[in-house]
Amino acid sequence: KWISVLDKVREIASRIDLQKIIVVPGSPDRPDLTGIQNSVLLEDFLVDAGDIDFVPRSFMDPVYIMYSSGTTGLPKCMVQGSGVLLNHLKEHVLHCDLRKEESTFYFTTCGWMMWNWLVSALAVGSKVVLFDGNPFHPGPGALFRLAEKEKCNVFGTSARYFAALEQSGHDIPGEHNLSSIRAFLSTGSPLLPEQFDYIY
Repeated sequence: KWISVLDKVREIASRIDLQKIIVVPGSPDRPDLTGIQNSVLLEDFLVDAGDIDFVPRSFMDPVYIMYSSGTTGLPKCMVQGSGVLLNHLKEHVLHCDLRKEESTFYFTTCGWMMWNWLVSALAVGSKVVLFDGNPFHPGPGALFRLAEKEKCNVFGTSARYFAALEQSGHDIPGEHNLSSIRAFLSTGSPLLPEQFDYIY
């Protein structure tokens, strides 16, 4: 089911001062941006894009401001320096063996720190595969159908998702051709031995 959030965008845009709001449509229809100040569709923004002006930055200059989940106490604000981007690149290239023009997927929201890690894969030249919706709809294999279709080489999600998938009885190798996947990644909580055995 398609749910438009443009009314929310209009409300937020009316309350804050932004230089530009780039709208990425999720449907083939061209959305009506009336009332969204300084807004532009992604395709129009790219047409007018000029050369990128790179500015040297210090290793410690802030690049991300994130908040902990609060599972071990009160939520904490964390400011990450731009050097973290080098660490992300190292993890993609050395730890995940991700290569140019391959595909990587991590089931995450934009608010989780894994989003920052995922989009950093673009620095490798990798394609980033995104999923918006319920990972169990339609059926428990939704993410694996996506990974199969996109021929993902790296597949990441939470340990909780793997546990829920195991509890559902979904037969991953019996229902999906995942021969393109070289690495399964898990974070958010420890992956239990049973889930490790289930995945591999």
